[in-house]
Amino acid sequence: MSGGAADFVDGMVTIAGNGDAHAQTGCAVHVYLANRSMEKRYFMDSDGELLIVPQAGALLLHTELGKLHVQPGEIALVPRGMRFRVELPEGDARGYVCENYGAPFRLPELGPIGSNGLANARDFLAPVAAFEADTGPVRIVNKFLGHLWEGGQPHSPLDVVAWHGNLTPCKYDLARFMAIGTISFDHPDPSIFTVLTSGTDTPGVANCDFVIFPPRWLVAEDTFRPPWFHRNVMSELMGLVRGVYDAKAEGFVPGGMSLHNCMLPHGPDAATFEKASAAELAPHRIRDTLAFMFESRHVFRPTAQALAADNLQAGYDAVWQGFMPGHR
Repeated sequence: MSGGAADFVDGMVTIAGNGDAHAQTGCAVHVYLANRSMEKRYFMDSDGELLIVPQAGALLLHTELGKLHVQPGEIALVPRGMRFRVELPEGDARGYVCENYGAPFRLPELGPIGSNGLANARDFLAPVAAFEADTGPVRIVNKFLGHLWEGGQPHSPLDVVAWHGNLTPCKYDLARFMAIGTISFDHPDPSIFTVLTSGTDTPGVANCDFVIFPPRWLVAEDTFRPPWFHRNVMSELMGLVRGVYDAKAEGFVPGGMSLHNCMLPHGPDAATFEKASAAELAPHRIRDTLAFMFESRHVFRPTAQALAADNLQAGYDAVWQGFMPGHR
């Protein structure tokens, strides 16, 4: 958004994407910056469901099935084809959106973890029932096969007074996430931080995982605790809601994003490596942070607009300068 007023739809910019909405595979990642509520204007996404991650400013989602108040530190999930509008209780808002074309997001299989842990179904909240009886012309924006279409109708699409089924918008407080990690040694796979997953026909390889790195205790012994240098088949697009990410000493700020596509080696910067290598291996609490990752088996392709952004970080790879031979 370059000046002026913009609502949730007008203030949305696509950063990267993969897959194909027509084939119902892959996802796209957007950011939004809004300073005006949607009034007599509604949005529906026929291409995919929307996972909304507020970074600053609360959102009040008016949906066909009721209202959801979502603030930074929480997420909202709006099903594919659901009409809704976004009100801004605090006047301004910004954040991230993952548009999922593939299998609907669900809780991951817990396997040996058992029946409880990570995100629990009981903590996902459905909307407060509500409907709009307003009459008068309204506008509806529909995203269909990658294009935005806008039309009008003489009444609100949220005039629903009863519904049946399980395709429901919901919200989740990320502070409810039960983080799990090692209490002995070694560095577990980041899949232990998965909140929601969109699966594929290949077990263990997701269309899109939503992973968070919340405040937590680190207690592993004889172990380098920050994320170690690695490469894998999944592409990682990260964002930061608040605080500092524990693998980056600087340069990764709230509201920012980083992208490491598949098979691209990456890991902590030199400053983080030196600090962690010299740290006493006593229980350590990571505080005041909330990073997340959209992780996909498909390669994220940045948009031309994202690559031309004024705040694109040039020389990003310089953070890995200064390592001694053998450290990597």
